[in-house]
Amino acid sequence: MDETHQPLPEPRQPLVARTLTEWRTLAILGGPILIAQVAQMANGVIDTIMAGHASAEDLAAVGIGSSLWMPLFLFFMGMLGALQPIISGYNGAREVNKIMPATWQGLYLAAAGSVIMILLLTHVHPVLALLNLEANTARITQGYLNAFAWGIPALLLLTALRGLTDGLGHTRVIMAFSVLSTLINLPMNYIFIYGKLGLPAMGGVGCGWATSISNGVAAAALLVYLNRSRVYRQFHLISDWVKPDLAGIRYILGIGVPIGFTIFVEASLFSVIALFLAPLGPVVVAGHQIALNVVSLLFMLPLSIGMALTLRVSFLMGARAPATARLISRSSLILASATALVFAILLFVFSREIAALYTSDTEVQAVTVRLLMFAALFQIADVIQVTCISALRGYKDTRIPMFIMLFSFWGVGMPLGYMLTFMDWPVPPMGAAGFWVGLTGGLASASILLGWRLFLFAPDDSQAGLAAGSRAP
Repeated sequence: MDETHQPLPEPRQPLVARTLTEWRTLAILGGPILIAQVAQMANGVIDTIMAGHASAEDLAAVGIGSSLWMPLFLFFMGMLGALQPIISGYNGAREVNKIMPATWQGLYLAAAGSVIMILLLTHVHPVLALLNLEANTARITQGYLNAFAWGIPALLLLTALRGLTDGLGHTRVIMAFSVLSTLINLPMNYIFIYGKLGLPAMGGVGCGWATSISNGVAAAALLVYLNRSRVYRQFHLISDWVKPDLAGIRYILGIGVPIGFTIFVEASLFSVIALFLAPLGPVVVAGHQIALNVVSLLFMLPLSIGMALTLRVSFLMGARAPATARLISRSSLILASATALVFAILLFVFSREIAALYTSDTEVQAVTVRLLMFAALFQIADVIQVTCISALRGYKDTRIPMFIMLFSFWGVGMPLGYMLTFMDWPVPPMGAAGFWVGLTGGLASASILLGWRLFLFAPDDSQAGLAAGSRAP
């Protein structure tokens, strides 16, 4: 067992000392998660830059292809993300015998998800026809997705096995293999896109092959590591094989599907906003994309803290330490708010410098600077909501938070943003800034409702067994 997952005795330490100890644990768990998230983002950046140097058509095709596979992957990633709090809870409860059966049910779900993703992504011709793409761009897009599809089983295998490694507190494992995948992706892109080592130049299609190979190598290396590592000797995939169990699969789906749907809802909202802004012109769209990219990069830190918080809370509930779980859940809001405040100040103070890093176009810079002002407030609300929802996932409370996010994004954020962007009420049309205000309003709604649920529904001692998953298969 990883030392970062050892629960504190429900103690007599001073409150401040206990809080700082828990924050240190979050940092140890979350640091590798942050590096893994950045490495995964780097793959997309590498693909975009290298495809762009091939041709505009290749860049467009890779962008369109990514926008098609990413929402599907995010859904299955969220669904399989249920394995992390489930296994972490078993680990805290010392119910080691339940860990590999849960892992295998997750692997079966990953296999089913792979089949679904492959079938959908290799038959996107109707979607491409609806987009009225130029013939060559459509050809490259389908070629890219066909190549990418070969790596889908490896990608979802890595995602499922992350439930095992992160759930046991070994967050450095996925960090290492995420970095390995990125290091492989870079030279593979160079070889396949530009036609090196005697291979023909494939352009954007080569990005798909490079991603598939890098995912395949990383997945194979992870399997070798799990088979040979002394740490995982008691968790052997082959000798601990179990057949599919409907009760175990339903348990994972009951927790995971709301997580996957929540992530999908959020991703789809940003896609729809981009479509709504298109008529406002390329300058506005460019400024919006820059501001969104900046916020996405900054979001990696609170997201990583949130993922660590999910692991820690689920472990503590499994270990029958509900008071410590409540302490870390609530005190993390202080940590998250402080982080968000620092980021907001940086966005306010250095907005012009940030815009200049992305573009030399003065008109785009002006739009970006204005939007970064709103993005600073957006950042605060976003960090608070992700901390609350991450803590609730540690308690395996995912269904009600899903409805809260659906209401906040599509019931508050989208209508408010559309009204402020395009309508002459209650203020003159704000342009792209209106959607940022709307998004901030939606996130503020989510923060309040999720915070209310977290503070009122965090289990006490009498409910600890239930939240720890004692009724789980």
